[in-house]
Amino acid sequence: MRIIAGQWRGRALVAPQGDATRPTADRTREGLFSMLQSRIGSFEGLTVADIFAGTGALGLEALSRGAAKATFVEMDKKALTALRANIAKMEATADVVPASVAALGPARTAHDILFFDPPYGTGGAGALIERLTRLGWAGEAAWASIETAVGEDVSAGGWTVDAVRRHGKAQLTLLRRASSEPEG
Repeated sequence: MRIIAGQWRGRALVAPQGDATRPTADRTREGLFSMLQSRIGSFEGLTVADIFAGTGALGLEALSRGAAKATFVEMDKKALTALRANIAKMEATADVVPASVAALGPARTAHDILFFDPPYGTGGAGALIERLTRLGWAGEAAWASIETAVGEDVSAGGWTVDAVRRHGKAQLTLLRRASSEPEG
């Protein structure tokens, strides 16, 4: 597992032992960032939240590509150790929230991109996005990426599904926050 592009391109990432953490595969991450880049252009100056962060690969990839700030949310102790090691290895500055996603409160800042990589088969990603949006985690023009098992449906009130792509056993669903402005 490595950083795909940007200032830390090619740097290896540490992953915790065991199967409690399922890091996003390099090819899947490459596909995700290609989809995002074609829609938003540059990552320069963006703020990102890596929810169910695990190793932090998604947030660190965004920082490597120019994101200004990343917040990582993870509760597993082994994953937290790997996450902190990866942040230190990249000499990155980031916020780490060592808590359950279900226990998150209001955000200190709204984020431009939210990365979700929940355990496969849980089916709660849409409700989670809605809850975090109410708590101020998503900016007005935010994007969200959800990695699930192939075939899992993801939808969330106030969000529009922009793309669904299969990468092996993984499925990426890219959502954008629905405009609150009336058309016309």
